[in-house]
Amino acid sequence: MQEHTKSSTLENAIALQKYGVGQPVRRKEDDTLVRGKGRYTDDFNLPGQAYAVIVRSTHAHGVIRGVGIDAAKAMPGVLGVWTGKDLDAAGYGPFTCGLPLKSRDGTPLHQTNRQPLATDKVRFVGDPVAFVVAETLAQARDAAEAVELEIEPLPAVTDPEDAAKPGAPQLYDHIPNNVALDYHYGDTEKVNAAFASAAHVTRIDIENTRVAVVSMEPRVGLASYDKATERYTIQMPTQGVAGNRANLAKNLKVPNEKVRILTANVGGSFGMKNVNYPEYMCILYAAKALGRPVKWLDERST
Repeated sequence: MQEHTKSSTLENAIALQKYGVGQPVRRKEDDTLVRGKGRYTDDFNLPGQAYAVIVRSTHAHGVIRGVGIDAAKAMPGVLGVWTGKDLDAAGYGPFTCGLPLKSRDGTPLHQTNRQPLATDKVRFVGDPVAFVVAETLAQARDAAEAVELEIEPLPAVTDPEDAAKPGAPQLYDHIPNNVALDYHYGDTEKVNAAFASAAHVTRIDIENTRVAVVSMEPRVGLASYDKATERYTIQMPTQGVAGNRANLAKNLKVPNEKVRILTANVGGSFGMKNVNYPEYMCILYAAKALGRPVKWLDERST
């Protein structure tokens, strides 16, 4: 009698050849993207949308003495100009690190409690101080250039080792020596014992060069607000809508169900688009205040 292989066994064998480890997997998304048919956040538009431009500091460190917005507000097409004081009045929560990290002495990391727009000091070149919303992008750009920033420069340090030394310029008064976290991991005694018993020990200081994420698609957002449902919606490139939604809701101080995030194709991220940014809070604020959608694109020149 001839023995026949069970159909289930044959199916498993075929599946292993097709889906087993090491087998090639054809990508499905490439054809659409390489033909220029992908849809990224800036490809989306909503009826009646306005455009936002962020006003940023040109100083690495300084005290904000004044933000003049009257000239910008009077320019053609301008729908609104807002500063940190306006957003503070909205009662938004600060940006915080959600990781439960502790320093070597057991104390939790120091939170900077950064707000969407700087109000007292600027702490890096490009720190957002104000933003403009206008009917067109060109009008918003022109008005942003008319915002007058009065900043008293303070000493700045660019080397991390120098920034942690006593006497270095302090970015935050509640974070001594600019050290938010003194992290330690591992068994110190065992490590010391291993070095003590080693035949040879080499000591070297390794400097990790500055790394900047430069994705092909910059950060961008299209925000809207539904007054009837009190629901915020924002189209933006993310690596995870659930986490970003929860963080946005926390900053806006609303329940999660009052925030909706839409993400289409994402032009690179590398971790950069896995968190929220101050600009998203700005355009969500403006969308609610103006009662119309607001788009913002982080251009290379800003």
